Amino acid sequence: MSGPNTLEFSDENFELEVLKSDKPVLVDFWATWCAPCRMIASAVEAVADEYANRAKVGKLNVDENLSVTGRYNIRGIPTLLLFKNGQIQEQIVGATSKEAISKLIDKHL
Repeated sequence: MSGPNTLEFSDENFELEVLKSDKPVLVDFWATWCAPCRMIASAVEAVADEYANRAKVGKLNVDENLSVTGRYNIRGIPTLLLFKNGQIQEQIVGATSKEAISKLIDKHL
């Protein structure tokens, strides 16, 4: 489901891959049954490819990673959170465009 530059985040690797990253990290909170999540999947993958050397982009399945999902109080999906230096900088809830995601990341590069 994910392209070569789209990372898979989990409860196990979240701290290392996201919170301790030296680059901005976009996390797509999603689930297999979520139609809007499938709608934005290609946009998230395109952004992952475009920003491969400047930012991390990945997905976190909310059904399989309840610890991180609960920690960030994710109630609706898709939710995109942009982390920088271990802190949430930006948030988008609901389907959005590749352009909107790119603008979100550009502000923090």
